Amino acid sequence: MSTPLLSVRDLSTHFPVRKGLFGRGTQVVRAVDGITFELPHGETLGLVGESGCGKSTLGRTVLRLLSPTSGHIEFEGTDITHMPQADLRPLRRRMQIVFQDPFGSLNPRMTVRAAIGEAMRIHRLASGPEDERKRVAALMERVGLRPDTMERYPHEFSGGQRQRIGIARALAVEPKLIVADEPVSALDVSIQAQIVNLLMDLQDDLGIGFLFIAHDLKVVEHVSHRVAVMYLGRIVELASSEALVGDPKHPYTRALLAAVPEARPRAKREKRRLLTGDVPSPIAPPPGCPFHPRCPIAEPDRCAREVPRLRALADGRQVACHLADEGHASDA
Repeated sequence: MSTPLLSVRDLSTHFPVRKGLFGRGTQVVRAVDGITFELPHGETLGLVGESGCGKSTLGRTVLRLLSPTSGHIEFEGTDITHMPQADLRPLRRRMQIVFQDPFGSLNPRMTVRAAIGEAMRIHRLASGPEDERKRVAALMERVGLRPDTMERYPHEFSGGQRQRIGIARALAVEPKLIVADEPVSALDVSIQAQIVNLLMDLQDDLGIGFLFIAHDLKVVEHVSHRVAVMYLGRIVELASSEALVGDPKHPYTRALLAAVPEARPRAKREKRRLLTGDVPSPIAPPPGCPFHPRCPIAEPDRCAREVPRLRALADGRQVACHLADEGHASDA
């Protein structure tokens, strides 16, 4: 069996917070709480869930932009969980990120040429200024931008163009893994499709693995090989995109799909069952299954007491639900 590009085991990222007027007590925000998954080379794992479920924290933790509290992160077979920053630096060029806000991620005082070429200079990938200019021009063409605009500044580009610049900057160091953190949520719908198609073309051509973080399940279905659904810092369902959208097993996954607008608004509207209530606080999650206070099929005696583990079903998908293989989850 080949070594996966990224392997995450029991990963947790907690943040201590002070409470009380004088900060005498300490509580913990469980942003990521015991997550396990693998990402093979050249594949896309979609990561979806409501705001605040820990998606972006997970993405930053696997890149070691945030330090994990516990668990293990392996990149191409190398354990990077507690690797010192000096040792991580050579690996940085193979692990990149594309941020949600394309304008905020670019230095307004740097030209596009300088922004894209900066990583080349840090990692000494260009033999000189002229080689760097040629590389930047080729990258701009690769992401659909005109090379003759490389001396312009970020404010002179549209939102979609700035996101293309961010993608070109990530590609500048020839990465094997890109964490795409809500890369299309700040863009118009027509531009979203262009950026998603660009990422898919890059994967086909360069064999890049993507951890694609988004709210929109339809976008994630289109771009991902597999999809992981997160709730309150945990993965509650992980399956192929076709299986997850076509036959979701976890009640939370079904609720997310029910919230997606229909192309035909009148179709199946009577079958929708939307979630009620708010997401519990990650500081004080409910006992048992964290979803049970909002779950339409929860069994109080069991779901409020036992924490469901992420387990494999007969079809190979993984679900964290006591009732997923008892015929109840599909009726939610």
